Amino acid sequence: MLRIVPLTEAGRLLKRRAARLAEAEQTVRPILDAVRKRGDKALLEYARKFDGLTRRNVRVPQRELETAAAALASEFRCAVEAASANIRAVARLQMPREHVTEIAPGLRVGQIVRPLAAVAAYIPSGRYPLPSTLLMTAIPAQVAGVGRICVASPRPVREILGTAGVLGLSDVFQVGGAHAIAAFAYGTRTVPRVDRIVGPGSMYVTAAKKLLAGEVGIDFVAGPTEILIIAASGDARVIAADMLAQAEHDVEASAILLTTSKRLAAAVAKQVEAQLAVLPTAAVARKAIAKNSAAILVRSLDEAVELANRFAPEHLSIPDESLLPGITSAGGVFVGPHSPEAAGDYASGPNHVLPTSGAARTRAGLSALDFVKIISVQQLDAAALARLAPAITTLARAEGLEAHARSVEVRTNG
Repeated sequence: MLRIVPLTEAGRLLKRRAARLAEAEQTVRPILDAVRKRGDKALLEYARKFDGLTRRNVRVPQRELETAAAALASEFRCAVEAASANIRAVARLQMPREHVTEIAPGLRVGQIVRPLAAVAAYIPSGRYPLPSTLLMTAIPAQVAGVGRICVASPRPVREILGTAGVLGLSDVFQVGGAHAIAAFAYGTRTVPRVDRIVGPGSMYVTAAKKLLAGEVGIDFVAGPTEILIIAASGDARVIAADMLAQAEHDVEASAILLTTSKRLAAAVAKQVEAQLAVLPTAAVARKAIAKNSAAILVRSLDEAVELANRFAPEHLSIPDESLLPGITSAGGVFVGPHSPEAAGDYASGPNHVLPTSGAARTRAGLSALDFVKIISVQQLDAAALARLAPAITTLARAEGLEAHARSVEVRTNG
């Protein structure tokens, strides 16, 4: 049953469960070390043990991707194409602009944009295979111009392989877990070393990404998925459905309603029970609702927004645009009654790989920006350097860096 609690209990409910990453890190350390030292040999051992690999190596043959693409149901393929168009459009909007501008006489500065050479997208394929995550990770990389886009999935279903085929991806590997992360971080004879690894995964995948973050770029260290809904009124059926859509992901998922209305909270709790009774994923969702979810009574919507900003949720649902100016920290915001979080998960365009566990305080979700480098450019003529020379040399000598000062003076003192 969904709990209805006063604001005084919000702190306890909104306190995130500490991910058992320390324990997971101890488990994955020897796996990372084995792949680093023994490459493909260790990778195959772990893939056969943990991923059920039966093929000769972890690479999925190109013809298998083409066959899977051809075998996709027409309805599924149309869904992929519709979602892809929006995801691609949003990624294009995110791409930074190249420019060089004269900001003072003779002083030209700006930036050039260059894609990463190679990236890897981790695509879960356990309880819920996620071809949508392949769209969300690969398409922004394609828009960014990444030269080599690799895909790792431990038990890829036909929809994942077929989606890879539709997207024109050829570097697909049947491998998962910490050993997959290690392979892409270090490189093996079969698996290329990449510049960045993105995409969600298990606690062991997360622990491996955290440990290897100095070796390879990552998107973020992710925790359990979460949604926070702000509502003073509305359709209890819709709110309950949104909470359950998040709760069915995982028993550690959380769904929180912040409301000023006791009546709405009670109606939502009743609807949650009614919908759980006929939900195929109720075994998971019920545990998440009972353990990590609640309706919290607040005094005003302003108070709800303040609480939401402190929590920095992965997903934030608000009733209308009037609250948007007050939002400072959220992975993704869903505005109004016709903007379910599921739209963002699949087809509306913004990325569904979002920061969890409060990481939205410091970074945004995955975007085309994660797949490019923005490189600064500067060009000074002789007059511009002469004008700046006093500032440069004074600052350099204040820091004790005499050669810095002389590198300017050798150009300006004739």
